[in-house]
Amino acid sequence: MNLQQIFEEYQNLLKKITLTPKRYLYDKIDFSQKLISILGQRGVGKTTLLLQYLKENYANSNQALYISLDNPSLTSISLFELAKTFEQYKGKILVLDEIHKYENWAKHLKQIYDQLELKVMFSGSSILQIQKQDTDLSRRCIVYYLENLSLREFLNFKGYNFDAYSLEEILTNHIKIAKSIITKIKPLPYFKEYLHYGAYPFFLEGKESYHQKIIQILNTILESDLAYIENISIKEIKKLKKLLYLLAISVPFIPNITDIAQATSISRPKVYEYLDLLEKAKITIGIRSKEKGYNILAKPQKLYMHNPNLSYAITKETNIGNLRESFFVNQIKNSFELTSSFLPETIYTSKKGDFLVNEQYIFEIGGKNKSFHQIKDIAHSFIAADDIEIGFGNKIPLWLFGFLY
Repeated sequence: MNLQQIFEEYQNLLKKITLTPKRYLYDKIDFSQKLISILGQRGVGKTTLLLQYLKENYANSNQALYISLDNPSLTSISLFELAKTFEQYKGKILVLDEIHKYENWAKHLKQIYDQLELKVMFSGSSILQIQKQDTDLSRRCIVYYLENLSLREFLNFKGYNFDAYSLEEILTNHIKIAKSIITKIKPLPYFKEYLHYGAYPFFLEGKESYHQKIIQILNTILESDLAYIENISIKEIKKLKKLLYLLAISVPFIPNITDIAQATSISRPKVYEYLDLLEKAKITIGIRSKEKGYNILAKPQKLYMHNPNLSYAITKETNIGNLRESFFVNQIKNSFELTSSFLPETIYTSKKGDFLVNEQYIFEIGGKNKSFHQIKDIAHSFIAADDIEIGFGNKIPLWLFGFLY
């Protein structure tokens, strides 16, 4: 495949791209950097984000080039040589999609960075494969993570135009914010829809195949990424699927390593290892106590599917308490991914209440009748309540935490 053919395919692809709506990350990226990485689970919109940037800034220019490396015809070419040739034709920016599909991609990127003036942006869906690469790009590359859609983004993809709010803004002004939103929509039906179908942009392609596409994503991560990177056998993959089913049907899941090992026939040491891998692959979210912190050998105090859509894709026997907490944890963690922090943990389990957020706020998650009994007399404590449009005092609608990013 020659450069002219690649450029023509890129131009044809660009014609199909619209500039709105944009994912939340678009305005957070420093596009002036020489080497930029955008990582995230399959289906969250990385390709569209990259092409939107190119269309907005290089639509009528031959100085930009987009290449999807999942094209089998590109496996036999030298990525460095292709980049070198493109630069010789006055190329300025090279966008490489699905980078993990190219063998030894990190070494080629290091060569491009060190020897050429090209600016490079690349994306990867297999977070585990990218983390496994042995060439150190950390000094050269600025890494961004694109998470699943927030409730706010889901609504914006449906044609609305809502702003995001910080956690502090929601805690102090939630009544005013909720009132401004409910003048435009009835949030509760949209919230229920979001829990089923709203975490990935491909909901726009129809609900009928939505959960099947999620199953395909899960199978690819388990059967391809994990099996390839960690050399996990098909027999063990089936055990992991059983573990995910247990998570999906459970009340807020408090993992007992011995019970998990017995229920799935996975050895105890492997349970710890697999839980860590599932979390890195963004299939699950583990919440730990602040006292224990993050450690591969410190089991999570609570364990959830990464977002509620994953639970609904696996089974219809979901637990509403599990889904509520999964939504809250997902939106909190995703919103804090935007801030650089030496300590990555932003949400912990709490001895009183369900969660400690940002090391100062206690949250209890529940339905509209949830009381303050468990967190009474605790400073900075709040209830995130489902099935209410507007809160009162420190009782805040659960759906409103979907406007954090």
